[in-house]
Amino acid sequence: MWGFYFNELVHSLPFFLKGVWMTVAVSGLSLIFGTIIGFICGILRTSGNTFVKLIIGIWVDLIRGTPFLVQVFIIFFILPSFGIELEAFPAAVIALSNLAASFICEIVAGGILAVPTGQREAATASGLSGYQQLRHIILPQAMRTILPPLVGQYVLLVKDSSVVSAIGVVDITRVGWLAVQRVPEGLMVFGLVGLLYFAICYPLINLSSFLEKRMTVVSTRL
Repeated sequence: MWGFYFNELVHSLPFFLKGVWMTVAVSGLSLIFGTIIGFICGILRTSGNTFVKLIIGIWVDLIRGTPFLVQVFIIFFILPSFGIELEAFPAAVIALSNLAASFICEIVAGGILAVPTGQREAATASGLSGYQQLRHIILPQAMRTILPPLVGQYVLLVKDSSVVSAIGVVDITRVGWLAVQRVPEGLMVFGLVGLLYFAICYPLINLSSFLEKRMTVVSTRL
């Protein structure tokens, strides 16, 4: 019986590879958009504008304090009531980008605030504008603090992408649920699902560890 299930699973591999591609596509686009939005919001969160900081803080707390599945359902099922109807794929990308941006915003803000105040004062005394300070002084130093947890957040983003299968996105998890109907050996099917996610995340995990060690060495030398 196990041999039969294994053969059925092998025949389903092309379907699983399509699921891998969909997971990579959803996660990759969300990673790009989430990083851009997160960096912008993180920079604004450290600005002197109290109102902007308050609005971004409320948004971050709201997204981080509510279940991601609920956020996906709101975008896919509730927004159509207001005339905003989205297909499953763009809804998934928007939801994941929003989630990633909220966490990346805090990572970036924390990295910027970790730069010693004396660096800002020296840059101001040198006559640099706020933009020049950010570009040439603050961000280059902040990146040593930002990069390791940022890559770690990318790993979490890939894993969180499994939730979008609930709205019909045919990712790895969705393929697993469809395959288990043909191969009723759940451990075998979802063991493969887990291995596929691991294959995507493992390079990012290694990159995060490498960056953490690298940045630690650089900071020690400085």
